[in-house]
Amino acid sequence: MILLLMLSIIIMMISNIIMLISMLLSKKSFKDREKSSPFECGFDPKSSARIPFSLHFFLITVIFLIFDVEIALIFPMIFTFKMVNMIIWAKTSFFFLLMLLIGLYHEWNQNMLNWTN
Repeated sequence: MILLLMLSIIIMMISNIIMLISMLLSKKSFKDREKSSPFECGFDPKSSARIPFSLHFFLITVIFLIFDVEIALIFPMIFTFKMVNMIIWAKTSFFFLLMLLIGLYHEWNQNMLNWTN
């Protein structure tokens, strides 16, 4: 019983020493170059976070994410080409690509593909 108590005390001391050493070695200054540089979207990290951002930047990001997901959905269609019924595959592929083209036309019609304002 005493041996178990001593062993647990030694393990707790070693873990506390390791945590203390890691805390002392990982101290970072607040004047890091990355922390003082603006974010990728152009915001200054030291200014107010309540400044309104460009809605156009947000919508371009959403369009990028939509087209990124579309690529992930098209890949399985390519790999299942030889394993499924050709008529069902063609109908499904046509419907999916038709929806993508309708979405692209809608974005073009709303002038979201105009990169400059």
